[in-house]
Amino acid sequence: MKAVTWQGKRDVRVETVPDPEIQEPTDIVIRITSTGLCGSDLHLYEVLTPFMTPGDILGHEPMGIVEEVGAGVPDLMAGDRVVVPFQIACGNCWMCLNSLPTQCETTQVTGEGMGAALFGYTRLYGAVPGAQAEYLRVPQAQFGPIKVPEGPPDDRFVYLSDVLPTAWQAVAYADVPEGGTVAVLGLGPIGDMACRVALARGAGRVFGVDLVDERLLRARGRGVETFDLRGFDSEKELVEAVRDETDGRGPDAVIDAVGTEAHGSAAARLVQNTAAMLPRQISGPLAERFSVDRLAALYMAIDMVRRGGTLSLVGVYGGMTDPLPMLTLFDKQLQIRMGQANVRRWSDDIVPYLTDDDPLGVDDFATHRLPLSEAPHAYEMFQHKQDGAVKILMTP
Repeated sequence: MKAVTWQGKRDVRVETVPDPEIQEPTDIVIRITSTGLCGSDLHLYEVLTPFMTPGDILGHEPMGIVEEVGAGVPDLMAGDRVVVPFQIACGNCWMCLNSLPTQCETTQVTGEGMGAALFGYTRLYGAVPGAQAEYLRVPQAQFGPIKVPEGPPDDRFVYLSDVLPTAWQAVAYADVPEGGTVAVLGLGPIGDMACRVALARGAGRVFGVDLVDERLLRARGRGVETFDLRGFDSEKELVEAVRDETDGRGPDAVIDAVGTEAHGSAAARLVQNTAAMLPRQISGPLAERFSVDRLAALYMAIDMVRRGGTLSLVGVYGGMTDPLPMLTLFDKQLQIRMGQANVRRWSDDIVPYLTDDDPLGVDDFATHRLPLSEAPHAYEMFQHKQDGAVKILMTP
């Protein structure tokens, strides 16, 4: 089959690889009909290269048609249409039963000290072959896949794999009071959808911050009050502008949908780039013990949120030695929630929104649809935010 493989920093290729097969009774194999390109994939493209191995198959946002079913999967059959969550979880362990499938005790990558295995996401999360491919082996299929109806296009459901539950959890963790205010830093796919979810779930005002014209325009079209970072002389000035809209206090919650690749912190970027250029035998241990994030978005979130407010961190961070303003966090009495989205915890809550009325705008959420063969171009375009790229779907 054809699959998108990682070969080095900013080097992805579409190659022929062996077809997946059933290995365990709880496996299925699906023929992928749509697969997404995620901002998290760009971390593998650029920042997290020390944890990658040439030939790794990328991607974690698939949906498709079931082709083969293991004997231990009672509720699926060949021909079923399914969306596959990005995490691999059993549904039966203590963590899964307590709505934390990202910490699944059956698939935890204990050798790396990490949580549940993920599709297509470095050796830290199991080095499981990913979903930017023609076919995908899905472990723990007795729990993970979400069966969806025939009829509507893939765009209606594909975001259940990651974008929708990640944005939903970001808003749930933000704990925005009814009619309250929330600021979303970063209007990429997750930030954009988090704004939509917040409004749909009763937020009074949603502020969105970005510096890409197309992303600001999309958000404004959905009722978000946007702030262009480029229009302020400093981040402090932007923070004051948001405070002015909230009686001088700041919003009730701030969602950081940017993560480690925030603009700013040239020193941290230098560390990231240096680690990525070292031999893998050196760069992996170095990154694990001494990695540093670019924390501009997090610092802004801490400054912006009102006292007694909540920070919801959904952007990916991976640093081990990050300096944090603990005095400010303590003095402002902030709550912080973060982590990978627990997809199956939220999926049943989200499905009622995926109707023909399309209140979250999923049907036209994708800005680009490309064949899988153009994956290298898709990665480059998304990395450089070219041609208005916000969300890219690929079709094998």
